Amino acid sequence: MQHSKSVAGTSVADLVLTGARVRTLDPARPSASAVAVRDGVIVAVGDEGDVRDWRGAGTEVVDLGGATLVPGLTDAHSHPVWGLEMATGADLSGVRDLAELRAALAGAERVDGWIIGWGLDHNAFGGRPPHRSLIEDALGGAPAFLRLYDGHSALVSGAALTAAGVTGPRDFPQRSEVVCDSEGRPTGHLIEHAAMDLVGEVLPRLPYEVRRARLLDLLSGMAATGLTGAHVMDLGDVDLLAAVAEETVLPLRLRFAPWCMPGADRDTLDELVATQARRGRNWRVGGVKFFMDGTVEGGTAWLEHADCHGQGTDAFWPDPAQYAAAVRHLHAAGVRTATHAIGDAAVRHVLDTVESLGADAFLRHRIEHIETVPDDTVTRFARLGVVASMQPQHAAYTRADHTDEWSRRLGPDRAARAWRIRDLRDAGAYVALGSDWPIAGYDARTVLATARVPRGASSGSGLTGLMALEGLTSHAAVAAGEAKVAGRIAPGYRADLTALTLDPVTASPDEVTEAPVRLTVVAGRVTHRA
Repeated sequence: MQHSKSVAGTSVADLVLTGARVRTLDPARPSASAVAVRDGVIVAVGDEGDVRDWRGAGTEVVDLGGATLVPGLTDAHSHPVWGLEMATGADLSGVRDLAELRAALAGAERVDGWIIGWGLDHNAFGGRPPHRSLIEDALGGAPAFLRLYDGHSALVSGAALTAAGVTGPRDFPQRSEVVCDSEGRPTGHLIEHAAMDLVGEVLPRLPYEVRRARLLDLLSGMAATGLTGAHVMDLGDVDLLAAVAEETVLPLRLRFAPWCMPGADRDTLDELVATQARRGRNWRVGGVKFFMDGTVEGGTAWLEHADCHGQGTDAFWPDPAQYAAAVRHLHAAGVRTATHAIGDAAVRHVLDTVESLGADAFLRHRIEHIETVPDDTVTRFARLGVVASMQPQHAAYTRADHTDEWSRRLGPDRAARAWRIRDLRDAGAYVALGSDWPIAGYDARTVLATARVPRGASSGSGLTGLMALEGLTSHAAVAAGEAKVAGRIAPGYRADLTALTLDPVTASPDEVTEAPVRLTVVAGRVTHRA
């Protein structure tokens, strides 16, 4: 066992955890019963006798009473800062049809005169295209902005279009659309971020103190589910985050990846490289996020063959070669990239781009979502060292009988290769797991459980309990380039730890979902205690 002086320079620990069943995920010592922490770093792992000498007058000792201690759970794809804006107003995630939608809107609380909602399922429209005429009679003339659950589209009212000055189609440098009827009048359906931003820019904004309180409440809620960190797939309101981090200690360790959008020139790319230096206590910028396509339901996933509506044959970057050039520029600067790619053509293009970079075992790139891919694509992830970042809860928006909007658009063949998490693991790929909050719930226990039991159109076998745990720990660490400091319980590793009252590897998925979280520790500091 490594001696304290080589790690922390002292033999007295700040925190000692005993009485635990420790799953270290460290091949050198897979199990233990006690852990000692000093200055945010693990300094000893062993039995209670091994760490007894680490106690001093100021050491906090916590007896976990037989709870299972695992490396700190990390959500590999989340939006906890920008997502606060997305998750503003009425939660429409429980709406199942138009009657329920209209009832929810009629009773919705207004925000500075606006009706704002989020989480609306495409299936609520019963196969019809989203159109403002379907909701106008329930709004009483109020401007309304309703985000669909995928976060890549919205339905807005006529009053909202007027407030934003949107009267017809617009041209964008990326694949976005103000959907219009045959006479050029906006239907209210806005597809992709650039189109949604037209109305988003005139939405009422909550005051700083309200946003600060919401952010801390959200992060504390995440910590209560066992989360110690999140890979944040946007930069969002980083100034808000930085200010809050100066005022208090963040309950989670956050790693941000700012967006690189079509049209980015060399100066923009160099700015993204420079942004990698931004950091504070428990947060930092690390990586860059791209979009290679949109969503299946919105008709913007890049597919090798058109969907049933004849859509899905275009990439988010009008010139995919420019995307590849941007990735090469960042790669040469040592910056990791994460690319949103849902359709089979999008995933293939990202893999082709990474292959063109040449071998580099020290700089892994990652692909987000990967909702449908053929066999030959699955096998390329491990060969190229690309991390598959996936969100098993997304499949809950689909149905096993393929009668949902996602499955109908793709057709039976592609719907049968949905969310191939186990196939990717069996092929040797690293698979990092996340929630994509607020697209799906952030509860880390639900992510663990859902990864083991395929839902909806999700095909194939689920992960084993150990694979699921690795997806939120050691594989998430690989995805962030932090495998030498995170993702296992070993001397010299960060003291990010999660204690559950049962073993998430051997307990049933249903039990894991309800498992009480005994303790959450971030950088040696207790952020949640049952």
